[in-house]
Amino acid sequence: MQHELIIAGFGGQGVLSMGKILAYAGLMENKEVTWFPSYGPEQRGGTANVTVILSDERISSPVLNEYDIAIILNQPSLAKFENGVKPGGILIYDGYGITQPPKRNDIRIYEVDAMNTASAENMSKAFNMIILGGLLKTSPIVKLESVMAGLKKSLPERHHKFLPMNEKAILRGMEIIREANAG
Repeated sequence: MQHELIIAGFGGQGVLSMGKILAYAGLMENKEVTWFPSYGPEQRGGTANVTVILSDERISSPVLNEYDIAIILNQPSLAKFENGVKPGGILIYDGYGITQPPKRNDIRIYEVDAMNTASAENMSKAFNMIILGGLLKTSPIVKLESVMAGLKKSLPERHHKFLPMNEKAILRGMEIIREANAG
C-alpha cells in the first residue's frame, strides 16, 4: 500500500515538522519513505508545504502532482492544492484560515477545528499535532506509537518534556475531526 500526502500552510504552523514526524513514523514501521519539503525564504508567514510518501514497496519518485491525502492549513494552499487530490481521496483542513471551504464532491472532506481548540486548551505549540491526530483518525496510515517515537526522534531532547502534551493534542485531534461533506 502506498500513501501520497501533501501538507500545506504558512511557515510557523508546523507543516514541515508534521511531515517529518510522519516520515519518521513510517521508518519505524519499516516502510519506504520520502519527505520532500518546499518553502519560501521566510521562516514564518511564508508558504510552506511538504510531500510525504509512505509505501510498502520501493518509491519511484518523491515528486507528486496528485495526492491521496491533502492537509490544508490556509486559503492560498487550498486554492493551490485542492484540485490535486485524487478522486476518492481525502482533504483535511483547519477552518481557521479558510474563508472559502473546499467544494469538491468526489473526495472526502474533513474539518479539524485545531487552531481554536489549541488556543482554548492551552496547546498552541501543539496545533499541528491536533491536525495530525485528525489525519490518524480518518486514515490510520501509521500507528500512534510510531508517531510518538518519530516525535521523540525529531524533537531536541530539551523538548521531550512536551511529549505528553503532544500526545494529548494528537488524541484531541482524533476526537474533534468531523466530516464536512458526504462526498
